[in-house]
Amino acid sequence: MTFRTISKEEFLEHCQLATSKSFLQSPEMATLLEKRGFTVSFLGLWNPQQELVISALIYTKKMFGGIYMELNAGPVSTDDNYLPDFYKHLKEYATTNGVLELVVKPAQDYQQFDSDGQPTSPENQEEITYLTNLGYQHDGLKTGYPGGEPDWHYVKDLTGIQSENLIASFSKKGRPIMKKVHSFNMKIRPLKRDELHIFKEITSSTSERREYADKGLSYYQDFYDSFASSAEFMVATLNFQEYLQLLLQEQATIQAEMEEIFAVHGPQPDSVKPKTKLKNLNKQLDALQQRIEETNGFLQKYGPKDVVLAGSLFIYTPQEAVYLFSGSYTEFNKFYAPFLLQEHVMLEAIKRQITFYNFLGITGEFDGSDGVLRFKQNFNGYVVRKMGTFRYYPQPLKYKTIQILKKLLRRS
Repeated sequence: MTFRTISKEEFLEHCQLATSKSFLQSPEMATLLEKRGFTVSFLGLWNPQQELVISALIYTKKMFGGIYMELNAGPVSTDDNYLPDFYKHLKEYATTNGVLELVVKPAQDYQQFDSDGQPTSPENQEEITYLTNLGYQHDGLKTGYPGGEPDWHYVKDLTGIQSENLIASFSKKGRPIMKKVHSFNMKIRPLKRDELHIFKEITSSTSERREYADKGLSYYQDFYDSFASSAEFMVATLNFQEYLQLLLQEQATIQAEMEEIFAVHGPQPDSVKPKTKLKNLNKQLDALQQRIEETNGFLQKYGPKDVVLAGSLFIYTPQEAVYLFSGSYTEFNKFYAPFLLQEHVMLEAIKRQITFYNFLGITGEFDGSDGVLRFKQNFNGYVVRKMGTFRYYPQPLKYKTIQILKKLLRRS
């Protein structure tokens, strides 16, 4: 077998052969990492038949006393039988290149679950076993967002789903919400590069509310430049002047229907059917009046322009579509704008013949505490759990000594 660095072109060629692969293992991600100050390399492993079977994007940065190296959501594999050989060579590569800490976050699944968290596959202990036998230390199987990244992903298989029956594939709760969403007459559009501050404003508002660290505007700009047509910064907007007109038309239709009943049965019908119909129409009218008043308030505040309600960053690769970052404004929650954006990405994936959609992170807690999970369950997918994080220290004594020194310096 042969293990060596490979070119970006060789890496891309191998990626195109893989049936599953994360966007984190892509030439576009390599470009983004370089823009963010990391040093990027590509590695490959050939089998005895001289076929490239494993490839990986790794990145490094200087750390106190040496080099930090990471392999995230990889490697890319066209034959998993050679994964142990790859990880063995990766250790040797790290040692030769002066790495102090090597972090590996494997792409392979540990276990699959249904949408409610019930296991649907056995646990994959084999990869954990051979990695630990090779000397990699496992952080353990965790919930939440260890290190800021999730080990639990919510996903949906789009195989066999067409644009016309996409909504039918959603959950029992999700389908009526989508029907309501379409009644608002919202619009969606991609942002241009010079509009990315709009996306940043949305994510900043959301991060402050949910208490997580947001990316800077320069990161989104670098992402836009690196991924080009493989990424979309999408926003959902609503023009409250146009929406008010829809509501007034609906109001007029209901009033006309009531007048027809009055013309035939009088203002207080005796028979049950028209009486029940009038009662329902009055309820609709009362609810509609409340919506008209709310919309007038929004119109007074924002004027007759398209107002941004929510935004999402989506990525498209041949193997998967990905829901990466998003945000929304709470005052517009009643319009369910994020649902429209989710419908868009799945429709676009179907158009691009991508059969796998990754909603990415959930906490892995299925006790009702994870609001993000509840949102994603509306789209009727399933859950995959990843292996977690593994660490290898080529110079363990040096690493431990440095960590002790750093603690002492922080205390002094």
